[in-house]
Amino acid sequence: MSNPPRFPDVSGGSRALAGQTVESAPAPVVAVDRRGRVSLVNAAARALLPGLAPGVVLDAGVAPGWLVSAARGGHGGREGPDAEAAGTAEAATTAHGSLRGRVLTAYAAPLPDGHTAWWLTDVTGREEAERSLRSERESTAFLARASARLQASLNPRRCVVATARLAAGHLADAAVVVRLSRDRRPEVTRAVFDGRLEEETLSASPEEMPGLAEALEGFPPVSFRSVDPGLVPAWLLPEGFGRPASPVVVPLPGSGEIAGAMVLLRRAGGEDAGPEDDAVTRIFAARAGAAISAAALYAEQVATVAVLQRELLPPALPHPEGVELAGAYRPAQSAQSVGGDFYDVHPADGPGRETDVVLGDVAGKGPEAAVLTGKVRNTLAALRLVESDHVRLLDLLNRTLLSGPRNRFVTLVLASFGAPDPGTGRVALRLTSAGHPPPLILRRDGGVEAARTSGTLIGVLPEATATTCSTTLLPGETCLLYSDGVTEARGGPYGEMFGEERLADVLGSCAGLHAQAVVERVGMLTSEWLAGREHDDIALVAVTAAHRTPLSAVGGNVRAGDDR
Repeated sequence: MSNPPRFPDVSGGSRALAGQTVESAPAPVVAVDRRGRVSLVNAAARALLPGLAPGVVLDAGVAPGWLVSAARGGHGGREGPDAEAAGTAEAATTAHGSLRGRVLTAYAAPLPDGHTAWWLTDVTGREEAERSLRSERESTAFLARASARLQASLNPRRCVVATARLAAGHLADAAVVVRLSRDRRPEVTRAVFDGRLEEETLSASPEEMPGLAEALEGFPPVSFRSVDPGLVPAWLLPEGFGRPASPVVVPLPGSGEIAGAMVLLRRAGGEDAGPEDDAVTRIFAARAGAAISAAALYAEQVATVAVLQRELLPPALPHPEGVELAGAYRPAQSAQSVGGDFYDVHPADGPGRETDVVLGDVAGKGPEAAVLTGKVRNTLAALRLVESDHVRLLDLLNRTLLSGPRNRFVTLVLASFGAPDPGTGRVALRLTSAGHPPPLILRRDGGVEAARTSGTLIGVLPEATATTCSTTLLPGETCLLYSDGVTEARGGPYGEMFGEERLADVLGSCAGLHAQAVVERVGMLTSEWLAGREHDDIALVAVTAAHRTPLSAVGGNVRAGDDR
């Protein structure tokens, strides 16, 4: 801001020339003496303030109050030597105010004999530019703040609450976000600028609010709609808000659909929204709608995954006589990854029947893998009722999968066992692998051997082939079924796979342990190996011939006997 020009200290003919210069100056100039009387007024000042003339007292009758107040403040209304001294000692000052719809700044410059000249400059354009710049900066800061808050959560309710509160704090005195529930009832979130929040689901109809039903249904979104304040239903208004002025219905566009609608409410007597406010509201509505839509989509996905994961969770294991069963399932680290590993145990359903254990790994992840997992589990549960031979059962399953979509396959390992020998506690075990890592058998001396079974993937070739291995578990011996999530777990100091050899060593250290302890130890050491890294699904099932530890009392003490 430049300083106004000072009047030269001249006399005689030069003073007359200076007077002519001031008279013809384009800016209004008014000079007052120490008594507050106008001593000079040029043509531009007379045009702006027709009541001004030399000798007239500068007061509110002829000049705006802000200029009068500033002129009086310059000499304090005093007369005599003190006033003159004060006038000459005053530095140039400024005054600021409006006149006839314009914004003016008056610069004071001291003149000889205690007179003061006020040079008026029209700064309306500059004020409007500065106000527009401030508004633009505030709007940019608001939109940045709003984006950060809206993106801070993938919870739909929190996004709706954030939308209402942000709008009430910047765009209006109150904001109401309306969404439709599954039964088409309006879910209303009301926020007021003072921080109050109200949430409820109503039985009212959106049709009661003009423009609301269209905003909730239309896509592409309809335009903003101003509503007659008298037509706003009471259920839409925050408690104690009163009748609003100029309510506006704003759609919240989401991803391919409307995420909801927002009603902006202003108190009567407040400022109406301008064009720049409409632009900010439009941008905010788009960002809020996108955030709410994304949160709703995420919530739906989480709910779907939760349902699928519940279906994939391993069943509670039975307790067949003479045999210990234990299982463990650890899904992939990604929270949204629905894996394909599973296991099931089907108890013997009659005398002479066997208990069947199946552990499998369906190709792929996500919902498709979950659907195939469910299909495989249900099909196996039905087929085992009519077919006990492992190879024929796998071939029937293979034909079933081939009748559906291609490139969907599964690896499986089956284990079947009957009642233990009543005299020795030995458990006869049949094992069959179909493209799956063969089970490991832990003997009582700590030795570990892989079952001699192999076979083709299920769901790939026209005919499934496999070999079945028959073995016997002595009391305390364990057969471990596992998925490749164990052996392919990458960790250690160099990111190596856990591998079959390391798994066999770990299993060998479990000699003499019960089935549950075996599963827990293998799972614990695998987790330590991973050390928090990403991993695939991990499934384990241990089948252990029950320990035979008859107790006998000797000398009043209890002593465990040997297996016999």
